[in-house]
Amino acid sequence: MSNQEEEFPQGLNGMDIVKDGWFHERGELWKGQAMSLEVKNILAHYRSDYQDILVFESTNHGNVLVLDGVIQVTERDEFSYQEMIAHIPLYAHPNPKKVLVIGGGDGGVLREIAKHESVEEIVICEIDKGVIDVSKKYLPTLAKGYDDPRVTVHVMDGAKFMEENQDSFDVIITDSSDPIGPASVLFETPFYNAMHASLREGGIVCTQGECLWLHVDIIRPLVNSISTKYTQVEYAYTTIPTYPSGQIGFIVASKGEREAGCKVPVRKPSKELQKTMKYYSTELHAAAFVLPAFAKRAIFGDDE
Repeated sequence: MSNQEEEFPQGLNGMDIVKDGWFHERGELWKGQAMSLEVKNILAHYRSDYQDILVFESTNHGNVLVLDGVIQVTERDEFSYQEMIAHIPLYAHPNPKKVLVIGGGDGGVLREIAKHESVEEIVICEIDKGVIDVSKKYLPTLAKGYDDPRVTVHVMDGAKFMEENQDSFDVIITDSSDPIGPASVLFETPFYNAMHASLREGGIVCTQGECLWLHVDIIRPLVNSISTKYTQVEYAYTTIPTYPSGQIGFIVASKGEREAGCKVPVRKPSKELQKTMKYYSTELHAAAFVLPAFAKRAIFGDDE
């Protein structure tokens, strides 16, 4: 057994949860519930150095990328996640020029960042080349993000890359899977400290922040711990039918004072660009930070 296998023990086999023509997503982080999609055709299945990778064509949701048994992307609804995790921090920044993506091997976040003309350099660190390869083959509408000449790809640990690149980025976006296996470190305070050190003054991080309905026990301690490092820590969310409970959030944190935090965009898309977007808008940007009362109390405390 390699050191890598010892660090990330073999998970489930994605084909084991395809039964009678249906894929059934069950997870440790959402016990007692499941998401099922009808399978039309298995396109790819193998184990990379880090995780089980499955891609299938569904009957109603297009091609679907699954890592360790958990849905990452469906062609039908991916835009609601990709647009929000990218455009919330980018439109909250007055002039983003250099952007780092941690994870996001499917390329969807790159596709959205590339819509910002002010951005001069886009760097992605994806630890698993297998995700990049299957996305380029089976998810071309997302992976076209790699075609932008501003994109530089590093297949490596994002934390190590940030350690080598301090005070370098205006925006850092962490598009991670759930806090199990290789992605677990991305939900810990040291990783947020590394992002803070890699940000320029005035910079913003935006990370996948789990589900309000399921994971406030994960979200609140993380928000509390990083609030001592970042000037402002906020929480937004989007709706997406094929993620657990149909919702996923974003932890948005700033390095340096912002009068209105990241809730109010300081730039907005042109009319022509807005027409190409399926989910994000200036109005929805602000609305995404308006949390249900129970979630606001659970994450930020009774005084909020």
